[in-house]
Amino acid sequence: MPGRRPGASDLDPGPEPGLDALWQPPGGAHLPPVPAPPAGPAPPAGPAPAAPRKPATKAFDPATHMHGHRERLRAKLFESGPDALADHELLESALFLAFPRGDTKPLAKALLHEFGDLAGVLAARPEELKRVKGVGDVVAGGIKTIQAIAVRALRRQAMRGPVLAGMDRVLDYLHLDKAGLATEQFRVLYLNTRNRLIRDELLWEGTVNHAPAYPREIVRRALELGATAMILVHNHPSGDPNPSRDDIALTRQVVQAASVHDIRVHDHLVIGREGHASFYRLGLLAP
Repeated sequence: MPGRRPGASDLDPGPEPGLDALWQPPGGAHLPPVPAPPAGPAPPAGPAPAAPRKPATKAFDPATHMHGHRERLRAKLFESGPDALADHELLESALFLAFPRGDTKPLAKALLHEFGDLAGVLAARPEELKRVKGVGDVVAGGIKTIQAIAVRALRRQAMRGPVLAGMDRVLDYLHLDKAGLATEQFRVLYLNTRNRLIRDELLWEGTVNHAPAYPREIVRRALELGATAMILVHNHPSGDPNPSRDDIALTRQVVQAASVHDIRVHDHLVIGREGHASFYRLGLLAP
């Protein structure tokens, strides 16, 4: 059959038309090409995405921090009592009275380092306190005022009731009052028949290592007050409470003079920063 390819069968459709032939419209006409969109200015770019913000942090304010610290110390004192505060925290709180603002902890620790403990700070003389950096008249005056309040309160507690029954309180009072003195003082606690205090009397004040004391004057004052017993007290500014030979000799003279009038010497106490000495406990009261 004319036009048949050699070897082709009736089932062979012949060569497949190309893609161009498939897209030709009937009649062989060509479609015009689709025009490209006209070139123009690029659309304006949108705003760049914002970077994630970091959470805002407040600048450190020392004044605000210290105010909060002071409030926490006060709350601790009010809610849990003074035993809940360390020594430096108690002293730090007391220094708030002298420093309405600022951090008082370094000064409190410096004072404790210099004088050993709270009792040492309170007993220190004003000139000693002012040797610590940061301590002036205001701070030294405040500390000595606190000591005076404590001494007065302890004295009233110690002298309430029979003195011999509360010797621990008596020693607390005497140590706080006398351990830090720059010169020797000689005083006598005059007692009645029930060993209650009649008079706590300062008789003489001397130098750094000697206070004059006269046995006859001591006994004469006991007779004027109607005292039947007494406790002798003096301090050693050196800090060492051990009795000297002069202390022992004086005590024997007072015991002998008092015994003539049936007045008993219960004890002679020597107060120093390092502690106290009791003539009664040392067996030194024998005439």
